[in-house]
Amino acid sequence: MSATPTRITPPQNPTAAGTETASALPRKALLLVAVAIALAALNLRTAITSVGPVLDEVTRGLGMSAVGAGLLTTLPVLCFALLGGLTPTLSRRLGSHHLLVYALTALTLGLVARALAPEPWLFIALSVVALSGGAVGNVILPALVKQHFPHRVGLMTTVYTTGLAVGTAIAAATTVPLEEATGEWRVAIGVYALFGLVALLPWLLVLLHEPALGGNGRAIGPRRVLSTGLGWQGVLYFGTQSSIAYIMFGWFAQMLRDQGLDAQSAGVMLAYLTALGIPMSLVMPTLIVRVRDQRPFVVLFVVAYLAGFIGLWVSPLAGTWVWTTLIGVGMGSFVLALTIFAVRTRTAEGTAAMSASSQSLGYLLGGAGPFLFGLLHELTGGWHAPLAMIIGIVVLNLFVGLLVGRPRYLEDVLAERDARV
Repeated sequence: MSATPTRITPPQNPTAAGTETASALPRKALLLVAVAIALAALNLRTAITSVGPVLDEVTRGLGMSAVGAGLLTTLPVLCFALLGGLTPTLSRRLGSHHLLVYALTALTLGLVARALAPEPWLFIALSVVALSGGAVGNVILPALVKQHFPHRVGLMTTVYTTGLAVGTAIAAATTVPLEEATGEWRVAIGVYALFGLVALLPWLLVLLHEPALGGNGRAIGPRRVLSTGLGWQGVLYFGTQSSIAYIMFGWFAQMLRDQGLDAQSAGVMLAYLTALGIPMSLVMPTLIVRVRDQRPFVVLFVVAYLAGFIGLWVSPLAGTWVWTTLIGVGMGSFVLALTIFAVRTRTAEGTAAMSASSQSLGYLLGGAGPFLFGLLHELTGGWHAPLAMIIGIVVLNLFVGLLVGRPRYLEDVLAERDARV
C-alpha cells in the first residue's frame, strides 16, 4: 500500500470546514476509514432502541422491578453524559482509532452478555458496558471525520448521521418481529452484536495507520470549551434539541391516542416521525457546511417546529400527517447540532472537545425534558400545558442557535481569551 499522502482539492469555501490540512493517509486507507465510520455509526443507538420495544418482556423475564425498569430507561442519558465527557482525555492517551476499537468492543460484548444475563442487576450493569461504547462513539466520530476528511466534512457527516439514523430505525423496527419469530426476547436484543462485530473488522485494519500520539500546544478539553460562551451555546443548543426529540419519542404516540387516534395509527405516526431522520441526515449536512453562517438553518428548523406544535395544539387529528412532517423537519436540528462540532472548530481535537462538552451536558438537559413534559400532563390532565413547555424550549433553541450559528471557531475564541490572560 502506497504511503503517498492523498491530495484533496480544497472546497470553494475553505473557512466553512476550518483550516486543518487533509489526512496524510493513503487514498485506499481513507476509503477504508469512510466505510468504517459508516459501520460504526450504525451501532451507536442499537443498545438503546432495541430494548424499548420489548421492555415489558425484558422486565417480566428478569423479574425486574418498576424502579429497575425506570433506571434502565434512564441509563442512556447517564452514560452519554458521564462517559462522553471523558472521551477527549481517553483519545489523547490511547489514540482515537484505538479508543473507537475499544468502544465498539465494549458495545459488542455488552450486547451479547446482557442478553444472557440471568439477574436484573447484571442486565443493568452489562447495559452500562454496551452504552459506554455508544457514548464514546458519539463523541469520537465527529472528531475522526474532522481528522481524516477536513475538506469533506459535509459528505462524511452525511455518511455518519445517516448510518446513525438507519441503525436507530432498524433496531426500533425489527426487535419485535425478531422476538415474535423466535419467541425469545434475549435473541431479539442480542442479535445486534453482529453489527458491532462487522464494524470492528475495518477498524482493526485502520489501526495500522494510527498516527503517533502527542502534539504541541495546550490541550483542548471539555473544561476549556466550557470556559467560553461558544462552548455553553453548543451545550444549550444540543440540550434543547435533544429535549424536544426525547419528548417526541416518548410521548408523541400517547398524546395522539389521547386525542382519539387508535393505537396502530399512533404507532405509524411515531415510526414516520423517526424515519424522517434518514432523509434529513442525507440532505442537511452537505448544505450546512457550504455556508459560513448556519443561522438560516436554525430559523428553518424552528419555524417548522412551531408550525407543527401549533398545529397539534389547534387541530391534532385533522392534520396529523402535516404536523408530524413539520416536526420531523424541525428535528433536523439534531443533524445541525452534530455538524456544528466540525464547522465551529479548526482541528480534530477541538471537534472532540466541543462534541464531548455539548453531548455530555446536553444529554442531561435532554433527559429532563420527557420527565417534565409528563409531569405537566399529569398535573393538568391535558396536553396544552406540556405543548406550551415544548414551544418554550423551541424558543430557547432559537435564541442559542442564533448565537452558536455565527461564523467563528473555538480555537480562535480560546486563543483570544488566552491572549488576554
